[in-house]
Formats: sequence, structure tokens, C-alpha cells
Amino acid sequence: MPSLSLRIQLDPEGRVGPGKIELLEKIGALGSISAAGRAMEMSYRRAWELVDELNTLFGKPVVERQTGGRNGGGARLTELGKALITRFRAVEQAATAAAAEHLAALQAEIDRPADR
Repeated sequence: MPSLSLRIQLDPEGRVGPGKIELLEKIGALGSISAAGRAMEMSYRRAWELVDELNTLFGKPVVERQTGGRNGGGARLTELGKALITRFRAVEQAATAAAAEHLAALQAEIDRPADR
């Protein structure tokens, strides 16, 4: 079945898509930028660059790093980071629902045997 992949253009330079949202979700679940990056098979540097892009785009943190201590550092989502995930997933669900009929029609064209 066809599916949609959503990317939201927020300003001329800022985009939010499924990869950044998945990274935020993994940071929220794992409590670490490096662990989230590893889970997505990307380097810490790349994961941090994506987080930094989001922090810069919104003008405030979506992820806050926590400094070390006895158990080491980590990272946590801010309220904005949590809201970004929730809003992105809501837009994604609405777009999928709105397109469902058209996606099914496209799939039916693929499944239909060629006229001979």
C-alpha cells in the first residue's frame, strides 16, 4: 500500500521531516543524543547537528543536554521538543487520512493487470 512521507518546510532554511522526528523520539526514549544516534546508525556528530538545526530553527531548545555527574550526562526533550513530535505526528496522520482514497486508487492502478 502506498504511504506518505511528510516534510514540513518552516522557513527558507528550516525543514522538519520523519528523520528528525524519529531522532527526537529516540532521544526522549533513550535519554541520550549519542544513544539515539547509534540506534539510527548515525554518528553523534550528525545527531547533534540535526538537534542543533532544530534548536536554531525554533530559537530555543527542543533538546537540552544534561552535563555529567555520577551517572554521566544525557539529554532530554524540552516541552517544545515534545510538542514538535506531537504536532508533526498529528499533521502526518491528518495528511494520511486525507490522502487515503487517492493512495488506494493509485495502488489499484498498480495492482490492475495491463490491458493486452
